[in-house]
Amino acid sequence: MSLGTILLILLILLLIGAFPAWPYSSAWGYGPSGILGVVLVVVVVLLLMGRL
Repeated sequence: MSLGTILLILLILLLIGAFPAWPYSSAWGYGPSGILGVVLVVVVVLLLMGRL
């Protein structure tokens, strides 16, 4: 597997983990998942452009 694929899988897992669905993270709001979502979009665009 390429580095980009591994990075994409890792970012998807982090995005799922940052989703505020559990009691201890309900006060966080959507900040962590929003930030990881933006990073995920950037990585997907870079993968599609062939730069990663």
